[in-house]
Amino acid sequence: MDLSVVVPTLNGRDRLAACLDALAASAPDAEVIVVNGPSADGTTGMVRDRDDVDVLVEISDRTVNVARNAGVEVATGDAVALVDYDNRIEPGWRDAVADGLDTAPVVSGPVAPIPPSETDADRAVDEVDDPSEPERNRIAGRDVTYFEGGNVAFRPEALRDLDGFDEYLRVGGARDAAHRLARMDREVAWRPEMAARKELPTPTAADGGRSAHEWGWKYRGLAYRLLKNYGVRPTVLLRAGSHAAGDALSAARDVVRGESTPSRWAATGRDVIVGLTGGASDGIVARRRDRSPAKNPNGVSTRADRAVAKYDRRDAGGRGEGAPAGEAADATGAE
Repeated sequence: MDLSVVVPTLNGRDRLAACLDALAASAPDAEVIVVNGPSADGTTGMVRDRDDVDVLVEISDRTVNVARNAGVEVATGDAVALVDYDNRIEPGWRDAVADGLDTAPVVSGPVAPIPPSETDADRAVDEVDDPSEPERNRIAGRDVTYFEGGNVAFRPEALRDLDGFDEYLRVGGARDAAHRLARMDREVAWRPEMAARKELPTPTAADGGRSAHEWGWKYRGLAYRLLKNYGVRPTVLLRAGSHAAGDALSAARDVVRGESTPSRWAATGRDVIVGLTGGASDGIVARRRDRSPAKNPNGVSTRADRAVAKYDRRDAGGRGEGAPAGEAADATGAE
């Protein structure tokens, strides 16, 4: 199996370095592709100084789904994995990928948090879901198996049929892809041995805003992917409403406990309503735009300007050979 690993990153140089070290140790023969958003922490220089990264793609977008698609575009392996920059794969990960893809076109595994301190160790372990089973749901008569967007591998034909990830979505791209895989009757295998650990963000971490709780986009993405994939159905509307009601109740409890304020609760409610309304409208439009099983009007095939520049060591004859990546670059302009 020729494995390509795509690692999207944004302002996470040190965590990315740890991720790449783990990949070099556990999957040394993999083609490694780093897709760097407009980072301002020296990520580009760090990656270009390493000899275990085959391709560095620079993009101007800050969204992870654009980064995933940009990496998928240049991958050449007969298996393509996605690993988040703050994840570290465990020994046995590569064998589990190969085993899973022998039985299904998509395979995923668990991601457990790395405690930031010894005092948090017990709490972090308690928060880990059962690694032996993935999250599953049944929506509109369809069984959906969700996967970890930062620890998943695909056969190229599965990614081709999906047309990659929907770039409309700022969050929830992996869940949207899971719905679309279910629509196409594509199985998602789960291998507990395909394990990774995630370094938890700190309040000051420059992680591109991933630690922020964006209520508006959470519900915009939820409404969009449900309406796009299933249309206007009572069960879909009920599911979106139940999510909103549960979060509203949780936020109200925070107000009662003095951990939040009524004005913040009201602002959150406004963001939820605006997000639901906008996402539902855009989801209906997207459903009409793409009536194919892929249900992806914003996928890999819709644009060719993701890359600002590409530094490709493969053009120099392989890792550590020939010119440095920058001198062997295939660069394209994007504004």
